[in-house]
Amino acid sequence: MRKHLADDFDAIYVLDLGGNVRKNPKLSGTTHNVFGIQVGVSINLFVKRSDRTETAAKIFYSGVDKDWRKEEKYRYLDEKGHCGNVEWKEIVPDERHTWLTEGLQNREFAAFLPLGSKEAKAGKSKEAVIFQTYSSGVNTGRDAWVYGFNRGALAAKIQRMIGAYNAEVDRWGRTDEKAKVDDFVEYVEYDNAKIKWSSTLKNKLQSGKIAEFAPQKMRCSLYRPFTKSKLYFDRMMNDRVGVFPSIFPTPETEAENQVIIVPGAGGRTAYWCFCTDKIPCLALTSLDSSQCFPFYTYDEDGTNRRENITDTALARFRLNYRDDAIGKWDMFHYVYGLLHHPQYRARYQANLKRALPHIPYEPNFLAYAKAGKRLAEIHVGYEEVPEYQLEFSENPDLPLDWRVKKMRLSRDKTQIRYNDFLTLVGIPPAAFDYRLGNRSALEWVIDQYAVKTDKRSGIVNDPNRSDDPQYIAKLLGKVIAVSVETVEIVKEFPKLEAANVTVRHAVP
Repeated sequence: MRKHLADDFDAIYVLDLGGNVRKNPKLSGTTHNVFGIQVGVSINLFVKRSDRTETAAKIFYSGVDKDWRKEEKYRYLDEKGHCGNVEWKEIVPDERHTWLTEGLQNREFAAFLPLGSKEAKAGKSKEAVIFQTYSSGVNTGRDAWVYGFNRGALAAKIQRMIGAYNAEVDRWGRTDEKAKVDDFVEYVEYDNAKIKWSSTLKNKLQSGKIAEFAPQKMRCSLYRPFTKSKLYFDRMMNDRVGVFPSIFPTPETEAENQVIIVPGAGGRTAYWCFCTDKIPCLALTSLDSSQCFPFYTYDEDGTNRRENITDTALARFRLNYRDDAIGKWDMFHYVYGLLHHPQYRARYQANLKRALPHIPYEPNFLAYAKAGKRLAEIHVGYEEVPEYQLEFSENPDLPLDWRVKKMRLSRDKTQIRYNDFLTLVGIPPAAFDYRLGNRSALEWVIDQYAVKTDKRSGIVNDPNRSDDPQYIAKLLGKVIAVSVETVEIVKEFPKLEAANVTVRHAVP
């Protein structure tokens, strides 16, 4: 879009009024936004002259103080009154047509090996990449219906929705051919206790596709960090499943395969990454979409396992480190370790907002590979990690109770009020230093493991387990232990030397 705007106009003026609450942690509510909304606002002037001679537009930018309240912005606009009174700065787009390049480290970032690319994934480019293919997480379009902690409750609501959908397919087949699908489903559109429509499900309705319930499609999924849930994994009932039918085609493949998850381009939160052996949700951290890089891919029946790290990338790593013993799992773990490096995230934060990671050859390959392997072990297998020992403070006036409704952190973040009967005491500060998106790992667990009722459908999702009543209490201790160890591992990383590393690419 930026490229075509520059091609089509003679001059472009961008007056940035800020006010994006989600991207500026100093802002809250809507008092900093000129329209009282939570996303940023800008005034853009596009000039096209009848006697045009320029082949590309000149682009001018100006912005107000990011912390100004809306009243200050109103006064500024009143004072300026006209674009000629604004102090503009001419900006020159880079080779990727990016207009605002502050903070970008394009030259060195581009020299690193990309994690993946759309062109290489589609077979349209021979560009060297680390992973041949990758996928966004699963986008269901109806999380309340197809996710659930309880397998039996999930099966019941899915069958109810499938019955409602198939009834609509039958009714569609008997209706006027000129009917508009939006008008057709209008009477059930707002009856969310029956069905949750989306554009893709409406397309399937128009095609006359029938849905069938299959118990084997209920799979384990990573819905949020350290939050596993049952998922009805099905192309009919999920809007977009991505490449995951070829990444985790069967439950058996979960025992051997793993994916590295990173934010997609345009992530709204601080950079994060995670590793799992389960099908992940698209919005793993709520605000950011995810891109997932698997070690293996398969045919959809679970056969024909293939390594997804390219042979070209392996050859380049071996050449750069002069070590033919480096294997693809070593590379996988090296990447996962490096993506946790605070200096890497800080130095390339602007690039990581716009593109998938590019991976430098840091001098101490084995240190990062070892650290990445341990990080993957405790992040993938967090349920097997020994618990951090918290003190259990019980209310002697109430009977033993492990059931959670909604947990709460104390104001000083040293305690978790588990329920009226139990309080967990002694949370170490380091537990909050391991963050994924806008929350720490522990805060994700506290947020997700609560009894929740979906406002639209009335569906209740209850995380309490009758087969393991203490699961949530134990999970808290395990996630604290994982968080503390993660912080300790990251602290031991050597200083990042990416900008000074000589890259050897004499490999086809």
